[in-house]
Amino acid sequence: MKLDYDVTGKRILVHVCCAPCAAPSIERIRLDDWKEVGLYFTNSNIYPREEYDKRLEYVRRLAEICEVFLDCGEYDHDAWLAHVRGLESEPEKGRRCVKCFEYNLRRTAELADRAGYDAFTTTLTLGPHKISKMIFEVGAQFPKYIPYDFKKQNGFVRSLQLSKEYDLYRQGYCGCEFSLAQRIEPR
Repeated sequence: MKLDYDVTGKRILVHVCCAPCAAPSIERIRLDDWKEVGLYFTNSNIYPREEYDKRLEYVRRLAEICEVFLDCGEYDHDAWLAHVRGLESEPEKGRRCVKCFEYNLRRTAELADRAGYDAFTTTLTLGPHKISKMIFEVGAQFPKYIPYDFKKQNGFVRSLQLSKEYDLYRQGYCGCEFSLAQRIEPR
């Protein structure tokens, strides 16, 4: 991917949904010569709390392996539920997901500003069940957002490889209780 953005001497904050999505995303960002990559785990959508804690544990492990700074947002599932209220019955890839992206990207944009990052992005575009264009549209409302499509260049395949290499936990659903209820069990 050729960025329309000069990254020389720049710092980027990466919203991380999970370790398997973050691993190849960090590789890609480093190939673009960013001066510094920071991770931000802010995912109040993840349910139940035990699942959130498990994903965070593996993101911490990955941050150590990749030698990158990790910041963690406060877990406030009630605030996230209030943000998506009225959209609980929406299907995956629907309006609830757009609101969820908005919630997490807004929090990431705020930290990027407070911490002096030049730009931010999200690993959400790596997942095969996410529509990158939707994420880009939400991200466009934030001036420092860089639209990386981590699915490209075999990002998901690389995620599988790195998950195995680093022994990362791969979850079976997006994160919220609504996606958990809609997931299809593997046969």
